[in-house]
Amino acid sequence: MKKVLALALIAVSLLVACSEKKAEAPAKVVFQGTDLTGASFAKDFALTDHNGKPRTMADFKGKVVIMFFGYTQCPDVCPTTMAEMSEVMKQLGPQADQVQVLFVTVDPERDTQKLLAQYVPVFDKRFLGLYGTPEQTAAVAKEFKVMYAKVPGTTPGSYSMDHTAASYVFDKQGKIRLLLRPGQPTSTTVHDLKLLLS
Repeated sequence: MKKVLALALIAVSLLVACSEKKAEAPAKVVFQGTDLTGASFAKDFALTDHNGKPRTMADFKGKVVIMFFGYTQCPDVCPTTMAEMSEVMKQLGPQADQVQVLFVTVDPERDTQKLLAQYVPVFDKRFLGLYGTPEQTAAVAKEFKVMYAKVPGTTPGSYSMDHTAASYVFDKQGKIRLLLRPGQPTSTTVHDLKLLLS
C-alpha cells in the first residue's frame, strides 16, 4: 500500500511540475519594413519564366522570394527597383543564393519571352522574368492586389503602363511576409531578408 501511495505522489508531483513549466512562445520577428504576415492574398501564380519554363510559387520553396510587377519599357521605377534588388543581393553575400527575385511583367503585349530574357538578367543573372497571357496577367494581378493600366502614347505602340510599384516578399514556405515600398532603404530590405533567411 505504501509503495502504491509513493508512486501516486510521484505521479502527482510530475504533473504539477509539468503544468508549472509554461510553453515558450516563439520569438516574434520584428521587421523594419511593412509586415504582411498572415495576409490572405498573394497565395500563388501560374506564369512562364523567360527561359520558357512554367512556374508557380511551389517551384521556389526553400528560398525567400521577392516579387515585383513592372514592364521592360518603364522609364523610372522598374529599372530603379531592379538595380536596388541587385544591390541587396550583393549586400547579402553568399545568402543571396537563397533569394529569388521575380520580375512579373504587366505588359504582356510587348514583353515577350525574348525581351524579358534580355532585360531581367542584366540586373542579376539569378533574377527571373515572368510573363503570361493577358488573362493570366490579370488573374495574377487580382490575386496579388496589383493595379495596372495602359496609358496611351502618341502612337499605338508607344503607350506606358501605370502600375503598383511595391514588391512583395515571401518566406521559404511561400507565405507572404513583407511589402517593400519604392525607395525603401537598402539596409532595411537587407535586415528584413536576413531575418527570413535565418
